[in-house]
Amino acid sequence: MTTVATALADARRRGLASLDAQLLLARLLATTRTRLIAHDERPLTPAESVRWEDWLVRRLAGEPVAYLVGEKEFHGLALEVDRRVLVPRPETELLVDWACAAIEVLDSERPRDGAHVPFRVVDLGTGSGAIALALKRAHPRADVTGTDVSADALAVAQRNAERLGLAIEWLQASWWRGLEGRRFDLAVANPPYIAADDPHLAALRHEPKIGLTPGGDGMEALRAIVAGASAPLAPAGWLLLEHGFDQAAAVRELLAGAGFSGVQTRRDLAGHERATGGRRRSF
Repeated sequence: MTTVATALADARRRGLASLDAQLLLARLLATTRTRLIAHDERPLTPAESVRWEDWLVRRLAGEPVAYLVGEKEFHGLALEVDRRVLVPRPETELLVDWACAAIEVLDSERPRDGAHVPFRVVDLGTGSGAIALALKRAHPRADVTGTDVSADALAVAQRNAERLGLAIEWLQASWWRGLEGRRFDLAVANPPYIAADDPHLAALRHEPKIGLTPGGDGMEALRAIVAGASAPLAPAGWLLLEHGFDQAAAVRELLAGAGFSGVQTRRDLAGHERATGGRRRSF
């Protein structure tokens, strides 16, 4: 008979990290890690044992925990995710926090008389909708648009928005192509930025390649976003970009060369230069 204790011990013996094993088994049994460990004598039913073995094999093969359980927490939101979208990363929350601060700056700069005009925000390459949804929840009065070249990704984002009760406009577009004639006060993007020859790509083989690398040196999407940002951004509008830990200097150079002011880089919790942004000049 397989119990919680023997299932976890077997997972460790086969090389699965204890935390992953506990998270997966707790999810399978619809309980918490604390209760799982406290009641490790609890037997698994035959159906649970079959599903546990399936999850164990897939996780040992490198499939993300989020795909197995169908969910990932991001900035306080429980998002549904699957193989159609990247798994949201904790470091991307830095981009959301910076964007929220940028909206507050924009708000402070507005005249206090007259009717309220919503801030226009676009999340380029939205994937699961993580950034767009987090910004909408933090600033409900903002008009938020999420774009992606992938119709499959937009379907995931739309489902997340419906589950969370957040009103987002979803558009199929490739960076700025498809947004002609629109103006935004703030644009954010976590584009693919891994170089084609980066050895870390092998460990990410279960996630959609289109969301990980644009090929070449990994800078193609970042270049395209910066180069096309002048017309869609309102005067003094913000452009904030996530990038690789070793790409900050190159992104700062791109933004400065495109005429952005106040260009700066922010570090993630690990101390890596992770996001760079600036403002379109107001003249």
